[in-house]
Amino acid sequence: MSSENKKDEKIYFFDKPENVKRVLYVFYTLCVILVLADFVIHRHVYLVWENIPAFYAIYGFVACVALVVVAKLIRKVVMRKEDYYND
Repeated sequence: MSSENKKDEKIYFFDKPENVKRVLYVFYTLCVILVLADFVIHRHVYLVWENIPAFYAIYGFVACVALVVVAKLIRKVVMRKEDYYND
């Protein structure tokens, strides 16, 4: 790639690694604030297990991990050979 083409390319926000780090820092900070707010804010719960501190954070994490594990298992069932459509 010539230097002329590099000058013409537009630089986007996430092209800079420091911007990615900033966004992740903000994301992690918000996650911590939300978990800490769970200890302070009174919730009107309907089920007993909703009283567990950080229940929704734990539930969301476990659900996400379960989705990934199930997707990997399903992949073994539905995956076709690489040249499936070439035959």
